[in-house]
Amino acid sequence: MLRIFKTIDDVTGEIDEMEDGAWIYMVSPTPEEIETVRLRYNVDESHMKAALDEEESPRIDVEDESTLFIIDVPVPQEDPSGRLYGTIPIGIIIAKEAIISICTKDVKILTDLIKGRMKGFYTYKKTRIILQIMYKVATYFLLYLKQIDRVSVQVERELHKSMKNKELIQLLSLEKSLVYFTTSLRANEMVFEKMLRLDAVKKYPDDKELLEDVIIENKQAIEMANIYSNILSGTMDAFASVISNNLNIVMKVLTSITIVMAIPTIIASLFGMNVPVPFAANPMGFWIIIFIASVMSFLAALVMVKKQLF
Repeated sequence: MLRIFKTIDDVTGEIDEMEDGAWIYMVSPTPEEIETVRLRYNVDESHMKAALDEEESPRIDVEDESTLFIIDVPVPQEDPSGRLYGTIPIGIIIAKEAIISICTKDVKILTDLIKGRMKGFYTYKKTRIILQIMYKVATYFLLYLKQIDRVSVQVERELHKSMKNKELIQLLSLEKSLVYFTTSLRANEMVFEKMLRLDAVKKYPDDKELLEDVIIENKQAIEMANIYSNILSGTMDAFASVISNNLNIVMKVLTSITIVMAIPTIIASLFGMNVPVPFAANPMGFWIIIFIASVMSFLAALVMVKKQLF
């Protein structure tokens, strides 16, 4: 998909033709679209294809005709085990005549800019656009981290009621999401720090202040991700111990019941042998044996209750 936006008279709207000062918005572009944009704005082909690799790491690559920024953005994903969050890279290319964004998915961060949900968005301010996207990325990381925290609290409440594999798998999915977030946030931090020192990108005083805000927001997201990850890891360990302890209690109770039930079986087996036994000729012999077995089972059960084996 290829869309073109341009700010005209302080109003940003979609246009049909590629012009100077435009924002080229590309989502899973075809080879033909990549070639068209590359020839129009004289952009390095490797820059345009780099962001389409989902394993690409955040970085800054400066060339003569263009500068490539790759940063990781958070995206919610649907998983059979529950809500899962991941990250994907987006590429932002500063060309001489335009700014180009490339991504494999239509991410909400960029659609917010398209819908005018950020003030001061002008397509001809290329450096400002990058900083605004970076700021949006940092805020969305914080938003999804809070969502992860709320989901984890809800799952913990369900685990208190019943120990099921479903809830444990959900916690594992959330822990995996936090690992993805922490890794991407640290990689993004390196890009932001490098941009602060980069002379190839022209920055105005307001831009430098916005970049510092981006770095602060990103550091806050890193701290939150680390805190939530430690809490979730501790919760997983605690519930693993609880489940193991519950299993031991169940096994102890079952073993005690087996011992109590074994006493009548032993007595019945002894009196069932084809040898002379007491009470064999007594008309009440059967009930006497039942009484003896019951008393011995009761005494065994009483001893186990006193020793807290039940």
